[in-house]
Amino acid sequence: MTTVGLIGSGNIGGTVARLAVAAGYDVVLSNSRGPQTLKELVDELGPKAGAATSAEAAEAGDLVVVSVPLRAYLDVPVEPLAGKTVLDTNNYYPQRDGDIPELDAGSTTSSELLQRHLAASRVVKVFNNIYFEHLRALARPSGAADRSALAIVGDDVGAKDETTAFLDRIGYDTVDAGALADGWRFQPGTPAYGFVYAGGIENFWESPGVPFGGAALRAKLAGTRR
Repeated sequence: MTTVGLIGSGNIGGTVARLAVAAGYDVVLSNSRGPQTLKELVDELGPKAGAATSAEAAEAGDLVVVSVPLRAYLDVPVEPLAGKTVLDTNNYYPQRDGDIPELDAGSTTSSELLQRHLAASRVVKVFNNIYFEHLRALARPSGAADRSALAIVGDDVGAKDETTAFLDRIGYDTVDAGALADGWRFQPGTPAYGFVYAGGIENFWESPGVPFGGAALRAKLAGTRR
């Protein structure tokens, strides 16, 4: 079984950990406050879960999820992630992260910044456009008629294949939206962000979650303009 390392175990990271354990993966959780602060979540997840430092989680994971505020991306450990597929859940929120001129100018994307930092890793952007409660609620078995799809982007074909297999096991189909440079297509403020998994309601966090399949997601992504 693959071990999933998590650097950041908040709303999205914790939800991915829950789905991974339910699918049979071992998980190693970490956050910026130390392993002792994750005891409640580890106890909830059971014997397939453990807590560690960020560097230890990076080392332990065959597949590693980075789910930290963008302002902290330079704190992500580099060496233990070399050669690994790294799933980047992040978005750029200037009110939280401060102004990042390159992103404001549209000359790069947040995942390209992480890839630059993790030059020896293979970054795939995923999980950034879905509310964490919807991510948990909408997981379905492979072949289910009401299965939802998640968009991914990445520059490495093998890493995208690995991500697609992981998403399938935890309950989602995959739509390949291109290279890391195309990550803007499902960032905040785009038609494929948040609302699609809530039936289109403006306050998407008030929805219990509405399935949204691959064909519909492809249409939203194709209609996105910068």
